[in-house]
Amino acid sequence: MSLAGEGSGGEAGFAELAPPRRWIWPLSGIADWLEAERACWFNWVPVVLGIGVAIYFWLPVEPGLTAALLPVPAAVVLKILWRRETLTYVLASVLMLLAAGLAIAKLRTEWVRAPVLERQWTGVLVRGFVDLVEPKPTKGQRITLRVTSIGTGSGALPADKLPRRVRVRTMATLDGLRPGDAVRVMATLGPPAEPSLPGGFDFGRQAWYLGIGGVGYSMQSAEIDPQPGPAPWQMWFTSAVEKVRLSIGRAVVAGLPGETGGIANALITGERGGISAATDTAYRDSGLYHILSISGLHMVVMAGAFFFSVRLVFAAIPSIALRYPIKKWAAVAAALGALGYLLISGSSFATVRSYVQISILFLAMLVERPALALRNVALAALGLLAVWPESLFDAGFQMSFAAVVALISGYEAIRAREERQGRADVDRGPVMTFVVFVGGILLSTLIATVAVAPIAAFQFHTSQQYGALANLVALPICDLFVMPLALATLVVMPFGLEAVPLRLAGFGIDAMTWVAYSVAKLPGAVFAVPAIPVSSFLAMLAGGLWMLLWKTRWRLLGVPLIVAGLAMAPMLERPDILVGRDGKLVAARADGRRFSALAAPRSMFEYARWLEADGDSRQAKSAAAGAGFACDAAGCTALVKGRRISVTRHAWALAEDCARASVLVLDMPRPAGCTKPLVVIDPAALRRGGVHSVVLRKDGAMVETVAALRGDRPWSRPPPAAVVERGTNRAPRLTQFALQAALAMGRGRAPPEYEGDDIESGDGEISSGEENGQDDGP
Repeated sequence: MSLAGEGSGGEAGFAELAPPRRWIWPLSGIADWLEAERACWFNWVPVVLGIGVAIYFWLPVEPGLTAALLPVPAAVVLKILWRRETLTYVLASVLMLLAAGLAIAKLRTEWVRAPVLERQWTGVLVRGFVDLVEPKPTKGQRITLRVTSIGTGSGALPADKLPRRVRVRTMATLDGLRPGDAVRVMATLGPPAEPSLPGGFDFGRQAWYLGIGGVGYSMQSAEIDPQPGPAPWQMWFTSAVEKVRLSIGRAVVAGLPGETGGIANALITGERGGISAATDTAYRDSGLYHILSISGLHMVVMAGAFFFSVRLVFAAIPSIALRYPIKKWAAVAAALGALGYLLISGSSFATVRSYVQISILFLAMLVERPALALRNVALAALGLLAVWPESLFDAGFQMSFAAVVALISGYEAIRAREERQGRADVDRGPVMTFVVFVGGILLSTLIATVAVAPIAAFQFHTSQQYGALANLVALPICDLFVMPLALATLVVMPFGLEAVPLRLAGFGIDAMTWVAYSVAKLPGAVFAVPAIPVSSFLAMLAGGLWMLLWKTRWRLLGVPLIVAGLAMAPMLERPDILVGRDGKLVAARADGRRFSALAAPRSMFEYARWLEADGDSRQAKSAAAGAGFACDAAGCTALVKGRRISVTRHAWALAEDCARASVLVLDMPRPAGCTKPLVVIDPAALRRGGVHSVVLRKDGAMVETVAALRGDRPWSRPPPAAVVERGTNRAPRLTQFALQAALAMGRGRAPPEYEGDDIESGDGEISSGEENGQDDGP
């Protein structure tokens, strides 16, 4: 008798009668566990999408549009075909999200595609409309221009090669300059700077996604252009927002003069140009820098103050409170107020993340549905990655989400434990309430500090030891005093009454600054942390996510991953020799431990980044005395691991150095017969590869260059055709991938003094002469 002819008929009837397929035991156990964790699946959506984004940035060659988009429909088909089994459904979903992440990143790259300057332009007339004005604490200002022309007459840059935006640091200030103004300025411009070392912070990639195709400086101030022409239509909204933001900032600084006003301006508008380098460092070293950088903390306080203030006003009017849903009205008002604060604060990734979460919370109030906290975070991350996939490598994005996910997961676990013990709603009394409040600050600081520690070590190479102490004192001042007064300032500013709340807020700001300086001066407040391997960082990151995003006991499998990451942290193979972009900066471990360097004064900035990545807390000038090098008129030599390093500055020393040196650095073309050295780095190699990193080994030498790690991407120069080395022909494939990943992850923040005003060309580097800038990190 045929089964196919009975029941519902054909294959469907057979499917109903046949027993369900079962995987072999281990896979069956995994499927059961995944089913138990079904409620947490959505938390992993932005994580897997982010891995797809990372894959795009890790590619050594720019993929074609078709190649980047084609995996998406293929993955969708797989998901449709594999939807019946839990494991295959999850696997297909993962493949679809990976493909989507890669496609989104590629589409974003093409969306922002714009010309980038290919060479240096000296003393050229730049005309355009002001996008952004950033005052500097010492002198001058930094201006971002939407360019209309570069050069004049027959020497002007063709329209098809004109960057969308350029950033110019002027040494003099044009008073009253506002976004939307048409200006002209004589400037020296060049392409955005490359990383200071292989795997370092890539300002060129950041500039690509900001639409900045050139950076430079001018010794003069900008001038209002008397013949501006029509402004680009895209600027009407951004210029309006920036004008409001600039007006608020000027009113704040006028009402609260000095650096205290500069800090108030940073808290309200996100503009940190009025903060001195010393105060900036004190806040960073004390673990309070998150207060200066507008983030979730400020957004939550502002939105909460809006919500409770509006609700309190409505509740004070019985005829309204008894008839209308004032809670929902307050939620709408708070959401709009938070949006306004988002716009005037500069809209950093951390602030956008917080705004999305808060908006979801207020939306849940409106529809009377519970708001799942971790789901809110996942939605915020998903939205940010879908619109700005490059934000994945922003240190502020990473630290913000790490801290928030850790805090939410930690407090959910504490809450669940209290509910199991029947202590969730116990009345603690005033004394215990205060103790719990203080303990909450300490616990929150501890959780957030532990969560962001791997990111801080990977990105910033520092560790603040007394952050809990500083936050215990400064956070209540900020949350309960300064930020509410900042909100009051914004409310009364249209009436010209901002002076009173500003001056009151100034007392709190001065108290926070005193805490920052006091804690930063404590012995051992800051430890320098050398660069860690990408594998170590990724293992700690994966272990932390595994622990925080799952709910069952399987989450404990994240602990071995974290331990493995910590164990791998000291295993990074550090360079023995580094050669700068123009060949004038050469650093070597002549004593076997720390770098000593031959450096020109204008190379100090680059050398400081090398020391930072090496975990060396010395100042660049004191570490650049050339100790370990023996020098004469023809050049310098040093011994590293028993091998001779020669820096040749004169042709008559070439013969001896070619015969005796293992690593040879030249400021002239390499002679045809110079074949004995393991590594030869001449101007042609530096033009192709940028900064060179050399690791000496028993069987030869490994050379890494910035250009080789950047690959052939829209924001980079083509990689070198060949690497001049002998012995170890190239880095192992796994090492190459790890180093490429390091560059993609953006190891090393935009340095504290960095503003992208250095100009590099094949002829060397021209600098603005100052390094007073704004930290582009969190």
